[in-house]
Amino acid sequence: MQLPKLKIGNMIAKYPVVQGGMAIRISTAPLAAAVAEAGGVGTIAGTGMSLEELAAEIRQARKLTRGIVGVNILFAAKNFAQLVTTSLREKADFIVSGAGFSRDMFAWGREFKTPIIPIVSSARLARLAEKMGAAALVVEGVEAGGHLGTDQPLKRILKEIRETVKIPLIAAGGIATGDEAAEILSLGADGVQLATRFLASHECTAPQNYKEAHVGVNPEDIVLIESPVGLPGKAIRNSFSERLARDQLVEEKKCDTCLKKCSRRFCIFAALNRAQQGDLENGLIFSGESAVKIREILPVGEIMRNLVEGIENFAAPARGMQNQG
Repeated sequence: MQLPKLKIGNMIAKYPVVQGGMAIRISTAPLAAAVAEAGGVGTIAGTGMSLEELAAEIRQARKLTRGIVGVNILFAAKNFAQLVTTSLREKADFIVSGAGFSRDMFAWGREFKTPIIPIVSSARLARLAEKMGAAALVVEGVEAGGHLGTDQPLKRILKEIRETVKIPLIAAGGIATGDEAAEILSLGADGVQLATRFLASHECTAPQNYKEAHVGVNPEDIVLIESPVGLPGKAIRNSFSERLARDQLVEEKKCDTCLKKCSRRFCIFAALNRAQQGDLENGLIFSGESAVKIREILPVGEIMRNLVEGIENFAAPARGMQNQG
């Protein structure tokens, strides 16, 4: 099939492939820049970083590529506004945000002339975002990793939202191959977002054991956990998730009040940080369902080539045909 044009504000990506933002310090400048340099859209995950650290990451990405690089920030983070403002001042190409919905960020985006891309999982929220000035939407299904806003599959949500709004849609959740990306694009998406597949890349700065944990995962080892932000999250089963399921976690002694609202059942940032540092038994390993399909850790350039070739070689009905009748 022919590659669709993914437009984000005034920018058009060479390939309609977006690298999803993965906190904490999984999606950093080297990964985002590598994806952008390969013709896709790179994303730095700002959640969990200090303002100075985030600014440095954006500047580093700018030195590594002239491609499209934006910043993903969790709305539930207490310093959400400061992180967004820092990203805008450092001239991030776009801002994407999920785990809640900010009305203010659209005004901030207009002030800095920066595209705002909310993550949505319902037609109602998609309509609201379009009305408020969203440049595009990330449509996320239950197959995605990390915090989830729905229990519905991507294809069902995408169809409902495509019939509802006219702005570009970036489909996310469980996509790992060119064939899968092409099928989703044939259903009306303007682009696809992959996070876990790019995590298992040479350019991702996560520890090697963390990346290897996302390769060849058994389907039964992809589990749902209850995050203290008030949303379910998808992760890889380990000692931490098992203790959480049995309610046997030891309460964190220190609280930095990093979230706007928190159940304080455990510290989500501390749990993610432990995994990011290589402690795979006592950390929380967020992952999408695509980890079941990943067979090896590859360079970003090879991942991108495989995706593009798979999309181009995919035989599918013309866009929109499958929705007729």
